Amino acid sequence: MATLLELKGANPFKVRAYQNAARSLMTHDDDLELALEKGQLTKIKGVGPGIAKDIQDFFHTGEMLELKTLRESFPSTLFELLEVPGLGPKKVKKLFDELQIESLGELEYACHENRLVKLDGFGSKTQEKILKGIALLKQRRNTFLYPEAFEQAHVLLQQMSKWKEIKQIEIAGSLRRRKETIHDIDLVCSADQENAEVVMRRFVNLVSPNDVISHGTTKSSISYRGIQVDLRVVKESEYIFALHHFTGSKEHNTLLRGLAKKQGYILNEYGLFKGESLVKCQTEANIYEQLKLDYIPPELREGLSEIEMSKDHQLPNIITLEDIRGIFHVHTNYSDGKNTLEEMVRAASERGYTYIGISDHSQSAFYAHGLKEKDIDAQFIEIDRVQKQFPKIRIFKGIESDILSDGNLDYPKHVLKRFDFVIGSVHSRFKMSQEEMTKRCVRALENPFCTILGHPTGRLLLARDGFQIDVQRILDVAKKEGKIVELNANPHRLDLDWRILYTNRNDCPYISINPDAHDVEGLSHVTMGVSMARKGGLTKDHVFNTKTTKEIETYFARQRA
Repeated sequence: MATLLELKGANPFKVRAYQNAARSLMTHDDDLELALEKGQLTKIKGVGPGIAKDIQDFFHTGEMLELKTLRESFPSTLFELLEVPGLGPKKVKKLFDELQIESLGELEYACHENRLVKLDGFGSKTQEKILKGIALLKQRRNTFLYPEAFEQAHVLLQQMSKWKEIKQIEIAGSLRRRKETIHDIDLVCSADQENAEVVMRRFVNLVSPNDVISHGTTKSSISYRGIQVDLRVVKESEYIFALHHFTGSKEHNTLLRGLAKKQGYILNEYGLFKGESLVKCQTEANIYEQLKLDYIPPELREGLSEIEMSKDHQLPNIITLEDIRGIFHVHTNYSDGKNTLEEMVRAASERGYTYIGISDHSQSAFYAHGLKEKDIDAQFIEIDRVQKQFPKIRIFKGIESDILSDGNLDYPKHVLKRFDFVIGSVHSRFKMSQEEMTKRCVRALENPFCTILGHPTGRLLLARDGFQIDVQRILDVAKKEGKIVELNANPHRLDLDWRILYTNRNDCPYISINPDAHDVEGLSHVTMGVSMARKGGLTKDHVFNTKTTKEIETYFARQRA
């Protein structure tokens, strides 16, 4: 009650009364039930008649009406925030009231976008402590974003690949298939039979005995920095088959085994067999080749239509990271970014990009220090200056303009027409009906100044489902209007979902893989975006930012015209 009343902004004396009563009850040695039956609750220090009545109600009915009403007035996910060390009700109330943060995932995303730095009562140090606290909480929940799991897996891979007993080792499972969220890490390695036990012993010794989940001769599991890691040791002759088996989804493997059976083979983690004979395969490509299939990349092994496409030689030549020529959706310290414009441009240039699209937040995004018109003037002057310093990379002047509730873009026309490109994004009023939200975004796409639709469903992985929207209608309108739809590569978003891309890959508008970077490190989000595009079966031709600088300039000029 005390916590909820404080979140509600109730009278401080009432909050304190419940806090004092709670402390007294927690330290009270005598039988509370007896005190209640004798009507002696008010003799306990801090328990007045009103609170005594609440206790009686709770004891007899299992409910307190005011408590129930208070709970229902907040999103249930808000209480997750109180689990973060250093976040009490007052700070949670401020986050809820001023930044509309309702869940742990939204809080983490706000920290990554530096929204707490200038919030009264917080600051950069508090923001760092909150991020550390969230990381600890997430370890207990056993679901991780891909980059978090990959980082741990990579550390293990680097370490274990140096063990002389191991001949080959690789990441398998959903991590190798680049799933957006991961429950555990799968590692497959090969070793001589006499060394298998040594490998397993060294593996479980990486952690304390309390973190050993199971210890066997061919499979062991540990909890490594909060995430479960499963290691399988196989013979060298079985390695490529084990890697293949433990990479594919259950659905992919079932379909492939069925196809193998029709052709007179048996396929499992130990090998591909024709009768009793093992068919030698040096690579995974050899396995598919034996089954008269084109090689299926790990990202596509989800048991959708990849086997049929492979059989018919119709697999898409999916995009690679090297195909990306430039990036859009980059924030600087003009709004909520950490780095300066010059630092972001230099970092992009050093990564070999030939263009970069700067797009800070628009004025309605007050929480992200959105740009007023005078700020735009100043930024344009700086872009022109920095452009002279970096002649090899083209700097496009853009903005991430809020799509207002009526579908209009933030800023009047005379401001919008100054930009090379405009990303229209929804940042508020997520609880509209599907019809209302779809109309809102359709109107934005039909606006001649909107170039790209940003993070189209508004989802935050492990934090917030996307808002209700008719994605098919959005894609159809975008294609008709010649607009671009973003694949937001920020690992907290990865929006559009790769499943939507896969379903619509043969008839979708241009997709732009954008990092939504708020610092120099955030430019590397593109890698994750490319992984999702690959899972979605997108080719180079589907993706806008595989175009040359000249092609981009022509496209934007045509849009502005």
